[in-house]
Amino acid sequence: MRIITPTKLAIAALLALIAAVTAGGLAALWPDYAEVSRVAERTPFVAADTTFETGELLSLSEGCELPAQAKPQPQAQAQAQAPPQPQPQAQTQAQAQTQAHSDGCVTLAIGLRTGDDAGRVIDLPVRGAITRADLQPGDRLELLAHAGQEAGSRYELNNDYSVSGVFRGLPLAILALVFAAVVIAVGRLRGLLALLALGISAAVILAFLLPALVTGAPGLLVGVVAASAIMFVILYLVHGFNMRTTSALIGTLCGIAIMAGVSLLAMQATRLSGIGDEASGVLAGMVQHIDFRGLLSCSVIVAGLGILNDVTITQASSVWELRAAAPAMPRRELYASAMRIGRDHIASTVYTVFFAYVGAALGVLILLYLYDRPLLSLLTHEDIAIEVVRTLCGSIGLVLAVPITTWVAAVLAPQGREPMSSQRASEPSPMRD
Repeated sequence: MRIITPTKLAIAALLALIAAVTAGGLAALWPDYAEVSRVAERTPFVAADTTFETGELLSLSEGCELPAQAKPQPQAQAQAQAPPQPQPQAQTQAQAQTQAHSDGCVTLAIGLRTGDDAGRVIDLPVRGAITRADLQPGDRLELLAHAGQEAGSRYELNNDYSVSGVFRGLPLAILALVFAAVVIAVGRLRGLLALLALGISAAVILAFLLPALVTGAPGLLVGVVAASAIMFVILYLVHGFNMRTTSALIGTLCGIAIMAGVSLLAMQATRLSGIGDEASGVLAGMVQHIDFRGLLSCSVIVAGLGILNDVTITQASSVWELRAAAPAMPRRELYASAMRIGRDHIASTVYTVFFAYVGAALGVLILLYLYDRPLLSLLTHEDIAIEVVRTLCGSIGLVLAVPITTWVAAVLAPQGREPMSSQRASEPSPMRD
C-alpha cells in the first residue's frame, strides 16, 4: 500500500506552486508575434533587390582570371586628378594571377538552375572558407542574385551573382536519421521518448524563448521560465511520473535558480554588456530594445540545462539503486553513500564542461595562443570573459545541484525490509514511488 507522508505532500504542494508560477510566467512573458514580425521586417538578411537562387557546380579551376576592363573606383579617380607621384613597378597580369592563386582564389563554373537566368552558365571567382570546403562537380550551391549585369559571365545575364553557401540538407538529414536510429535502437522506448523531449524543447525555444527575447522581455526571467517549463514536461515524459523523477526535478529547478542568481551577480561584478561576438554586435545595431545582459544570463541557463538534467537524474537513480540494494539503510547513510557517487560525478562534470568549451572554441583558443598575451590581458576582452562567465556560472549550478538532489532523493526514497528488485528491473510506471 502506498503511504503518502507529510514530506511527500509538502513536495507535491511545492511543485504545484512552482508549476503555477511557471505557467503564469509563460502567460505574462508570452511574446507578441506581431511585434516580432515588425522587428523581422526591419532586419532583412539581404537587400530588397536580392534573391536566393540555386546553382550546380560544373567545374572549378585554381586561380581567378581578372576582368578585361575594370570599372574606375572613386579612389582611383581622385588619384588620377592628383599630381603624379612616384609609383612602384606595375603589376603584370601574370603576377596578378600568381597573387590570386596564393590567396586561395578559385574560379567556379556554375550552371544556374533557378531564377531569371536559369539554364545559363557563369564563372565566379571565390575566396575564403568555401575554397577549403572540398567542393566537387555536381554540388548544389546557394547563390545571391543582385539586380545588374554580370561582366564575367559567359553569356549576358539579368543579375550579378555571388556564392552564399553550399546546400547541406541531404547529408545533414541522413546524419540526423542515423542519430535517431541509434538512439532508438539502444534506448528503445526511452530513446524514442528522449527524441520526443528534444522536439518539445526545440518547440519551447522557437515558440517562446527566442520571440520573447526579440520583443525585449527580461532575458533572465525568460530563461528561468522556459527552462522550468521544459524540465517539468520532459523529465516526467521521459523518466516517468514517480518520486525518483520528482527528486531529479527539484534538484534541476534548484540548479536553474542557482545559475540564474550567480550569472546575475557575475555580470554585475565583471561589467559585461552581453555583446561579445559578431552576431550580438550585428543584432545590437538592428534591434535596439533587446536586453543583452539578460540574453547572456539566459544563455548561461540554456547552455547548462542538458548537463544539469544529466547530473540530477543520475544522482536520483543512484539513491534509488542504493535503496534497492539496502532497503533498511538509514537515510543519513544513504545520503553519504550517494554523495560518494556524486563527488565522482562532480569531478567528471567539471572537466566535461571544460572539454566541451575547448572543443567548441578551438579556433579562438589557437588565435589566443598565437597572440602570446598575459591571461589577465586576454580576459579584458568581453568575448573571452563572456565564455569564462558562462562556463563558471553553469558549473557552479551543476555542482550545487548534486547535494541538493541527493538529499531530496534520500528523503523521498521509500524505506523498508522488502527488496526493490522489481522496481529496478522494470521501467517506472506512472505514479510509482
